[in-house]
Amino acid sequence: MATRVTIQDIANELQLSRSTVSKAINNTGVLADATREKILRKAAEMGYKQFAYLPLFQPESAAAPADAPTNAPAEAEAQPGGKREIAMMTTCFLSNSHFSSMMLDRFQSEIHHLHYCMTIYRISPEELRQRRLPSAFDPERTAGIICFEVFDYEYAQMLCEQGIPLLFVDSPVTELKAPLKADLLYMDNHVEIQHFIQIMHQRGKDRIGFIGEIQHCQSFFERYAAYASAMTQLGLADSLQYCALEGLSPAYFEDALRAMLKTHGLPDVFICANDFVAIDAIRALRNLGVSVPEDIWICGFDDSQEASVMTPRLTSIHIHGQIMGFTAADLLMTRIKEPSLNYRTVYTETNLILRESTGDHEAKV
Repeated sequence: MATRVTIQDIANELQLSRSTVSKAINNTGVLADATREKILRKAAEMGYKQFAYLPLFQPESAAAPADAPTNAPAEAEAQPGGKREIAMMTTCFLSNSHFSSMMLDRFQSEIHHLHYCMTIYRISPEELRQRRLPSAFDPERTAGIICFEVFDYEYAQMLCEQGIPLLFVDSPVTELKAPLKADLLYMDNHVEIQHFIQIMHQRGKDRIGFIGEIQHCQSFFERYAAYASAMTQLGLADSLQYCALEGLSPAYFEDALRAMLKTHGLPDVFICANDFVAIDAIRALRNLGVSVPEDIWICGFDDSQEASVMTPRLTSIHIHGQIMGFTAADLLMTRIKEPSLNYRTVYTETNLILRESTGDHEAKV
């Protein structure tokens, strides 16, 4: 039986501290790009569990000799017209706080190794309404498309009809609709939501609500579905009355929470669809004279940069951006090479991190 490689094993090989290796692998803290690259390559080389299955990220020892002929021309010839551009499409500006920030860095690095470049296209509100491709987009030079924050189902269907290899990172809500003819990549929206609920139940916190517009995207929908399923299984379905599911604005949250206070009061805990919803909810609660964590506990999702520096520090569910970046590159590159493959839906691991907003000191669970 093969020995399981640990973070400490990688640290020993590189003569680095365990904390430095952990930062590189878990996308936390600040590291020099060269150090992060060195650590991730060593992790792949040693067969660390989170990297071993990704064929695109090869250890340096597996690279071709310097005098070996490059396969770049052959790869280029394999594409119609030698297409080498990957189009990244989005409907909004993706800030450094967005979960995609670290993911895109790794995705771009991986496709660069394969001699592709990435061009960013922002879909304007008018293009979204009219179901039109971005004005500067040229399908003649595009090998594949990766989409972020493209949550309009009809627009997504239009993209699927272009005959270009296509990957959605998160997607419009697909429940009760025809499936999208594209590959789909999500973070796991189920396991750690239910894990968190089980921990709260063990602490006697049985009134648990959910905040976030569940029709916003598939991930929000799945997070709510995981919440509702867990509450029902635990015999706590009465808590479904503590939900605000129809908007994303701070004003909506404050109105919904005020109405909740007047009718049946607030729950012990709110699970929020993501960290930015949680931050707005905490602000709305403060405006209503309710304190976190003294009066109510809050859990977010994404583990954004703000989660660990805000007051109180926010309990959240960590998304592994590096892992998602590797996986996105793998999905899109294999789709480009084998366009007839069955469409794939892939989920990557997430981890619960308990912090002050649920009465905890920081701990990865």
